[in-house]
Amino acid sequence: MTDASNLLHRIQNQLGTVLIGQRQVIRETLVAFLAGGHVLLEGVPGLGKTLLVRALARSFGGDFNRVQFTPDLMPSDVTGHAFYNMREQIFEIRRGPVFAHFLLADEINRAPAKTQASLLEAMQEHQVTIEGETHYLPKPFFVMATQNPVEQEGTYALPEAQLDRFIMKILIRYPDLEAEKALVTQVATRPLGAFDLNALESLFSSEEALQLQAAALAITLDAHIIDYAVRIIHATRKSPALAAGASPRASLALVACARGIALIEGRQFVIPDDIKEVALAVLRHRCALAVEMQIEGRSIEAVLSDLIAAVEAPRQ
Repeated sequence: MTDASNLLHRIQNQLGTVLIGQRQVIRETLVAFLAGGHVLLEGVPGLGKTLLVRALARSFGGDFNRVQFTPDLMPSDVTGHAFYNMREQIFEIRRGPVFAHFLLADEINRAPAKTQASLLEAMQEHQVTIEGETHYLPKPFFVMATQNPVEQEGTYALPEAQLDRFIMKILIRYPDLEAEKALVTQVATRPLGAFDLNALESLFSSEEALQLQAAALAITLDAHIIDYAVRIIHATRKSPALAAGASPRASLALVACARGIALIEGRQFVIPDDIKEVALAVLRHRCALAVEMQIEGRSIEAVLSDLIAAVEAPRQ
């Protein structure tokens, strides 16, 4: 447990040298990875969304592919397709970029629904079906999708079924003044936009990544913690401020992510504060505001924060 926690802190610190001032984003990304889920990363351009994925893949040392989602992108451009080999006179499968340990689905909301849906099977089942034949993806398999919350022209909003496949929706916000000064100082001597990732160490292998995920799964989850997590999810379904609450998949995601926090902190058990820390990132994309709240100008963040605070936590 101590070794796992130390390794995770080393990864956090290394990523922090690249993505300056975004410690919580890095922490939540690692938590999602430990839980075996996928991440939807939302933020305006220029905040380092793509840089974070590249740095994480570099720290991991596994296979990394990036797909730039565009309106003309086809599902086969993501998953792969069958083609006829004229020389051998047989059909062969050309695997797409989804066959990697880390997949960056950049600006996922720029592709139409048919192409977005090509990731559903891969994210849920860790496999791809091409011409009726099942092909299994490497382990671990981690998707990080990015989207810009401001620009909506030429975009296709992700449907609820797709959103629910992401274990967390992580918001990357502007860095504070001191962090941005440190960032500018660090890269001012390089060409604009050039970030040197060559100095990053490969800190863990695919086997070690699977061991970390197994260690997170072994974290003790007491009955009172499960009760607390489920009560939060049920509160989203009963709240008049929400038009739609979270599904049972959110309950599973909540306890899985809380285990990731416990592992990072070097604990063998989950505490209520772990649930509180990850609840907003787990729920913000799974719930819909009631019309009355939208008219009043309330945000989903504010409504969920009040709801989580209102659910009584068990005594430790």
